[in-house]
Amino acid sequence: MIRGLIKTMRPKQWVKNGFVFIPLLFDIKLFKPNYLLPTMAGFMLWCMIAGSVYIINDLAGAEKDRLHPKKRHRPIPSGQLPKSTALAAAVLIPLVTLPLAALIAPLFSAILAGYLVLQIAYSFWLKQVVILDVMIIATGYVLRVASGVPLVDAERFSPWMYVFTTVLALFLALGKRRGELVLLKENADSHRSSLQDYNLPLLDEMMSIVTASILITYAFYTFSAPNLPTNHTMMLTIPFVLYGVFRYLYLIHSQGVTAAPDEIALSDRPLQATVILWGLSVIIVMYSPG
Repeated sequence: MIRGLIKTMRPKQWVKNGFVFIPLLFDIKLFKPNYLLPTMAGFMLWCMIAGSVYIINDLAGAEKDRLHPKKRHRPIPSGQLPKSTALAAAVLIPLVTLPLAALIAPLFSAILAGYLVLQIAYSFWLKQVVILDVMIIATGYVLRVASGVPLVDAERFSPWMYVFTTVLALFLALGKRRGELVLLKENADSHRSSLQDYNLPLLDEMMSIVTASILITYAFYTFSAPNLPTNHTMMLTIPFVLYGVFRYLYLIHSQGVTAAPDEIALSDRPLQATVILWGLSVIIVMYSPG
């Protein structure tokens, strides 16, 4: 039962909670323990609150998940985890997590609470509303970034990073919907009613728009943010973002990969190498003396 509860909380998807570290990194406070430690604690609290959201999502969609080729093996749809136990955990975790978050930063706790309310609405209603569903998914990423700001008392965090995060999150959300549509095919609408309103040409066109937006907004950030080197060396990190986006498009279009973006990030070595190299290049450019 405990194993089933942990599996339902989706530890593999906690990688997306790493977005909370973005303000720490880009406000040049990565190596300051008084900011690093609260952000690490914030990451763990995000994992807990996101885990409770996954439990709620599985409780709400258990019946339809039993018809899904992959999701039917999850603990709640398969019967491994009793619904009563899952419901108790979904209630208890936020009751513990939110007060702990308030001890770190009240605004951080408020953002977590807002995320929880939004995701509950998503699980029971908004995920069935076409277009709005992917925007809600994207909002979750942006809230992760926003929650990191009070943890580090960010002073020079560029608004362009919020815009970049938004379009990147939309790109990932659309990719997730595309994967579901390809995987489920004619049975898509029986799993999620909003999928009947999507089709591959529409999703591909929307992804083309946000792909261009990703590159433009990140490029604007690299030469307009107030805390970057005046010699514009941050622009040297653009190729890593470009390759990462192209690599993801290659996987879903040429290789037919239908897994969720976070699952792809945990399995594709070139994509992992790109993220690591991008992070190292950002640190070298922003943290080098002079």
